[in-house]
Amino acid sequence: MSIHYEGIVERHKIMTNDRTQSTQGTPANDFPTESFEDPAAAVARLSAIYEANTAFLRDAFARYRRNEQFTHRVRACYPFVRVRTELNSQIDSRRSYGFVAGPGIYETTLTRPDLFGDYYREQLRLLTKNHHVGLEVGVSAHPIPIHFAFAEGIHLEGDLDRDRLLAMRNIFDTPDLALLDDRIVNGTYEPGPGEPHPLALFTAARVDFSLHRLRHYTATSPTHFQNYVLYTNYQFYIDEFVKLGRTMMSRADDEETRAYRSEYSSFVEPGDVITYNANLGEQPEEGSQAARLPQMPAYHLKRADGSGITMVNIGVGPSNAKTITDHIAVLRPHAWIMLGHCAGLRNTQRLGDYVLAHGYVREDHVLDDDLPLWVPVPALAEVQVALERAVAQVTQLEGVELKRVMRTGTVASVDNRNWELRDHREPVRRLSQSRAVALDMESATIAANGFRFRVPYGTLLCVSDKPLHGELKLPGMADQFYRAQVDQHLQIGVKAMELLRENGLSRLHSRKLRSFAEVAFQ
Repeated sequence: MSIHYEGIVERHKIMTNDRTQSTQGTPANDFPTESFEDPAAAVARLSAIYEANTAFLRDAFARYRRNEQFTHRVRACYPFVRVRTELNSQIDSRRSYGFVAGPGIYETTLTRPDLFGDYYREQLRLLTKNHHVGLEVGVSAHPIPIHFAFAEGIHLEGDLDRDRLLAMRNIFDTPDLALLDDRIVNGTYEPGPGEPHPLALFTAARVDFSLHRLRHYTATSPTHFQNYVLYTNYQFYIDEFVKLGRTMMSRADDEETRAYRSEYSSFVEPGDVITYNANLGEQPEEGSQAARLPQMPAYHLKRADGSGITMVNIGVGPSNAKTITDHIAVLRPHAWIMLGHCAGLRNTQRLGDYVLAHGYVREDHVLDDDLPLWVPVPALAEVQVALERAVAQVTQLEGVELKRVMRTGTVASVDNRNWELRDHREPVRRLSQSRAVALDMESATIAANGFRFRVPYGTLLCVSDKPLHGELKLPGMADQFYRAQVDQHLQIGVKAMELLRENGLSRLHSRKLRSFAEVAFQ
């Protein structure tokens, strides 16, 4: 959601009349840049700009589908918000977001106010509170790609022939990779002379790209994603989460149970199948089951305020883990946690024991270019405490007995599923030197991307095999293990998220994740 890039500014600096012109004229409303003191009014203004410009594009595309002839390029641009600060403000040093690094001009492009409206209002409220500045809202020079003018995507199959598809780019703007990179997130973006500094980690186009990718990968709308996200690498966990979600939606006679279930409003499955909470009133189920499961199906136990729990089956491997977290990050979740299986590396561990990661050996390689290996990925105290408390509450163990079933230590993540087949001497030596207690393929990737995207992260794994000690994951053993352990592990993950929610955001978002010149938006 941020600003101009070197080399792109001139290409996109088109006068307002040019960037909105078509054979049928300009968008219905003209939006000069205006200043606002009230964040709600500022968001209302950017919403009006966004809705007018995307409606204009959708209307033009409808005419294009009807084979109308266009003599001018059709263009409409994202809204922006800008602040100007002249003095260093005295900011509460305990804050992790909501303020800019110093005097200057800060700007970002914005998208989907229908989805991010509450988020925008809160970020802008903090800016005005901390810096006592006005908010400038107007139309940016960054075109909205035609694909992103449709919130749920445009479906062209059978509508346009090959020639018309190819001709689209001559009439409409299409996604520009130069506006979709992660240089702000990675700390490598530097504004050119006279260019504003970024207010947010992502450009509007980068956000839109990820929103469309999320639907593709998870078969659910981005509107259903909740602020607390669980990742898993096994379908068994999803089966238990679905069972939990459907149970939570069913009517309860016991008053305490009914009160707890009523905290959640609905449960959403792939295909945007929505089951509403019967304790809040009878409503028919919506949506239809997806014809086939997507690559990384998502399930959402929703709360009315968005602070429910989403669970995603990322499958096996660091590539999937990076892909999905790259896209979920634009939703600015409050926390994400990996729940999955791992290989126990210590002889004292037993199948079914838990591993609470306090460090990572990153041999997944998928993030090496974005987050160098010399960057430490620290454990976050708030998440660690919530996970440990959740294990204690669900297992009803404490003290020495709790330590017998949960070990804190380093988790190694690798990109080779058959690492056991290599000459043991080299990998075993490195694992021993790192003091690793568990090995998997996803946890370090999810933690590292949490660090990179400033999303609080954690890992709680369950030992499902011990390959260094002759206890391999074979079908019979696995089935018995899964039946006995998965339900408890999932309960722990859900409980940890509920504890994090109860503790409040001010304690969760950590200054550990801030860079030297951090953006203002969380």
